[in-house]
Amino acid sequence: MPEPLTAGELLALDRQHVWHPYGPMPGRQEPLLVASASGVRLRLAEPAWGVDELIDGMSSWWSAVHGYNHPVLNEAARAQLGRMSHVMFGGLTHEPAVRLAARLVEITPEGLEHVFLTDSGSVSVEVAVKMCLQYWRSAGRPEKRRLMTWRGGYHGDTWQPMAVCDPDGGMHELWSGALPKQVFADAPPAPSGDPETVRAYAAHLRETVAAHAHEVAAVIVEPVVQGAGGMRFHDPEFLRVLREACDEHDVLLVFDEIATGFGRTGRLFAAEHADVTPDVMCLGKALTGGYLTMAATLCTTRVADGISRGEVPVLAHGPTFMGNPLAAAVACASIDLLLGQDWQTEVKRIEAGLRDGLAEAASLPGVRDVRVLGAIGVVQLDHEADVPAATRAAVREGVWIRPFRDLLYVMPPYVTDDEDVARVCAAVCAAARVA
Repeated sequence: MPEPLTAGELLALDRQHVWHPYGPMPGRQEPLLVASASGVRLRLAEPAWGVDELIDGMSSWWSAVHGYNHPVLNEAARAQLGRMSHVMFGGLTHEPAVRLAARLVEITPEGLEHVFLTDSGSVSVEVAVKMCLQYWRSAGRPEKRRLMTWRGGYHGDTWQPMAVCDPDGGMHELWSGALPKQVFADAPPAPSGDPETVRAYAAHLRETVAAHAHEVAAVIVEPVVQGAGGMRFHDPEFLRVLREACDEHDVLLVFDEIATGFGRTGRLFAAEHADVTPDVMCLGKALTGGYLTMAATLCTTRVADGISRGEVPVLAHGPTFMGNPLAAAVACASIDLLLGQDWQTEVKRIEAGLRDGLAEAASLPGVRDVRVLGAIGVVQLDHEADVPAATRAAVREGVWIRPFRDLLYVMPPYVTDDEDVARVCAAVCAAARVA
C-alpha cells in the first residue's frame, strides 16, 4: 500500500496534474477535498471556511438521488463484485444487463422496446443521433442527416451533442465553425398560463419542422426542463406539438431525459407530463444512483427494424465497457430502490420546501427569477454570478452548490430531509446576496 498523503500533498498534486471539468490547467480555484460521503453529506478532508461537512445540494451533478453510501446499493455492488466486475458485451451477455434492459422497457413510456447500454449521457446522445441518421440511410433517404432542436438546450460535451447545444452563449461556441450546422427553433417560452403564447410558439415549432423535414433526421429536445443550458422550464404541450409535427412530416423525435429521468421533475420521466412517447430516449445520471457511470439509449421497434433492414444492418457502436455488469447490477438495485418507495411524495415534499425556502430570494437585489419544479430549485440572477463568492457563501452555510453563468440552482437527493432542504435554501439565498 502506498504511504498516505496529507490533504496539502493531495491538493498540490491535484493542482499539478489533474484537469477539472470546465476549468483551466492549472486551476485558478482550489477544489475542496472530499474524504468521504454518507447520506446527503460530504465530509471534507480539511475544513473550508470553518466548515468540515457539507450538505450536497447538487446530488453530484444530479445523479446521487439516494444520497451516498446507501446500504442497498453498497450490497448490490459487493454482491456483483463477487461474481464479476466486467466482461465484454460483444458476443456475450449476462444477467445484470438483461435485467436492466427489461426493467427500463417496463418503466419507460410505452413503445420503447430496445435498449442500447452506453458509458455516459453524452455517449447515449451520440448513439441516439447515430440511430436516427442510420435509420434514414437504411430507408434510402441519406439526405435526412441534420438535426433540429430549440435554443437553450444542452446535450453533452462530445461531438454530436455539442452540435445541438445552444450555439450562442453556450459552452461550445469555440467549435461553432467545425460542428455540423443544425436547425434551431427559438427557445421555448417559460410557462405563463397565456394561451396565445402557447399557440404562437406551437405554430413556430410546426413551421420549423415542416420547413426542414426534407433534410432533418430527428428533433432532439430535453422535455419540460432544459438543464445545463439554462435550467429553463417549459409547457409540456410543446412535446405533444413536436410529436404531432414529427409524425406528420416523417421526422424522428428524441427526448434527452438524462437530467430529467427517474423522478426529478415529479414524474418518473418528463415525457409523462405530456403523455408522449418519443422514437428514441436517452437516460443517464441517476440511472445507477450516482455509483457508476452508465447510460442507455432506448428506441422503438420502428427505429430498430429500420436500421436492421439497411445495407449495413447493424448499429456500428460498441464501447469497451458497454453493459458493464457492476454498473448494471447497481442500476437495477437503484431503480428497485426508487420504485419500492413513495418517491413521488418525497419529491413533492422537497418541491414544497424549495418553494418556501427560495421565496425569499425573489426580493433580493440582482435576482431576476426564482422557479421550482419537482426536486429542482433555480435562482436566476440578472448578471453573471461571482462563482467564488457564491460558492464561499454557500459553504459557510454548510451546503455545496455549483453556480454557473447567471444561475444558482439545486437538485438535492430525494432523501434530503426538511431541515436540510431549508439549509440548502438558506445557502442559496446567502449566495445570491453576494453573487
